[in-house]
Amino acid sequence: MRSDAELVRAVGAGEGAALADLCTRWQRPLYRFLHRYGAGDDADDLFQETWIRVVRSAQRFDGERRFSTWLFQIALNLARDAGRRRMRSEPVRDVDVADPEGIERVERALDAQRLLEALPEAQREVVLLRLFADRSEDECAEILGCPRGTVKSRLHLAVKRLSERTRTEGGPS
Repeated sequence: MRSDAELVRAVGAGEGAALADLCTRWQRPLYRFLHRYGAGDDADDLFQETWIRVVRSAQRFDGERRFSTWLFQIALNLARDAGRRRMRSEPVRDVDVADPEGIERVERALDAQRLLEALPEAQREVVLLRLFADRSEDECAEILGCPRGTVKSRLHLAVKRLSERTRTEGGPS
């Protein structure tokens, strides 16, 4: 199995199979990150745009860096830009009103999304990268361009804030 760096070099050389391998390898964590970031319906477009940027920039990829860090930096920048352009509105969901369990799942998901969106952007980004994209503290620091200690303090504050809000508002169960 080729490493991420080898695959990116192959993508830069025009090897389509290498891109397919990278996409398969990183599809779930990347899409999950974008969706949780609040991209919602835009997650598919941002996912595709992230891979387009990877292809366009593959020849300039620094093999000394981790591919995942570079990939998530691209996705984060795209998600930030999309968030600035998008008017915040409550998502519309198709739910079978005859299915109480389905309605409850949607309500819990909306509660969780609302709690995440209530966090300051810097804290939300750390939570999403660390907990939902499973990036290490060091990798989060590199992606966000801040010291590791800042990542740790943002994560601590975010978890504290989420815990307090869940207790006071009766958040997601």
